[in-house]
Amino acid sequence: MFLQLLLEATLGVMGAGIGAGLVAIGAGLGIGRIGGSAMEAMARQPEAAGKVQGAMLIIAALIEVAALFGLVICLLIALA
Repeated sequence: MFLQLLLEATLGVMGAGIGAGLVAIGAGLGIGRIGGSAMEAMARQPEAAGKVQGAMLIIAALIEVAALFGLVICLLIALA
């Protein structure tokens, strides 16, 4: 009984750790892709660089918020 409870708790913490890693990887890939696309757009149309940069920063902030939310959920699972 105790061993089964310990195993379930261990698997929950391991799952939360894997989830946190996937959240970090996803956020990194998303922001990298946004940055690359923004640089490409600025190279094609330098006169629109200000608008592209502003939109890029807003979207990157939204991705960071989603990643932070995912990490908080993983921590809640790990500590529950």
